[in-house]
Amino acid sequence: MCITWNRLILLHGPPGSGKTSLCRALAQKLSIRLSKRFSDFQLVEINSHSLFSKWFSESGKLVGKMFDDIFQTLESDDTFVVVLIDEVESLTSARKSAANGNEPSDSLRVIVLTTSNLLEAMDAAFLDRADIKQYVNAPTASAIYIILRTCLNELIRCGLIEEQRPIPCPEEARMNMFSQPNAPSSRLWRCANGCTSFSGRTLRRLPVLMHAGYIQRDKCTLGEALEALEMVVQDVKQEQSTMHESGNVES
Repeated sequence: MCITWNRLILLHGPPGSGKTSLCRALAQKLSIRLSKRFSDFQLVEINSHSLFSKWFSESGKLVGKMFDDIFQTLESDDTFVVVLIDEVESLTSARKSAANGNEPSDSLRVIVLTTSNLLEAMDAAFLDRADIKQYVNAPTASAIYIILRTCLNELIRCGLIEEQRPIPCPEEARMNMFSQPNAPSSRLWRCANGCTSFSGRTLRRLPVLMHAGYIQRDKCTLGEALEALEMVVQDVKQEQSTMHESGNVES
């Protein structure tokens, strides 16, 4: 019996949910796990939009050159290649180019990681060839708390927020919700619950917007930072509402 494996992984989900970061982390994990077998690891990141040209037939040449460069990298038997293609829905028509190449043993040393925000717009034959199709959702309230907590604790560490103790973990924050409703962790937890419509990119920007828009000085207390963060969250939600009413959704 022949086992078929196309070495193709597709992560799909809403914009800003961390698909590209997960792919990079997976590539790093592979380089560690396979370090005894391969001495050289290459991560090739490709933005599919950069492969398209307004000139006739030029796009096909760019795609062909991309795969030629990958195959040249594989000339050494000690090299393992991970190809990361962002927004692959723009490139699925080039799947035949990916199938052409050198010896079958070369392709065994290549794994293709792809991301997409528009699964419904993708070619059915490409989807059928993907070994793993994993949906990556937007962050949950608990994950949002961790993201915001990490950012605020870093500001505390740097001295931009004057606070002696770091903000506690999500488990402790949940326990404090009813016993200490005004504790910093409780306020941050409520703030996180109000951010469930935000993308990961937007969440990482919130502390910067908080500091630039409402604090506007070198240092502040944790209470002032949380108050500013709450106002920024309301600003972003209002912006989302305005964009939604005009027919646009946050990207």
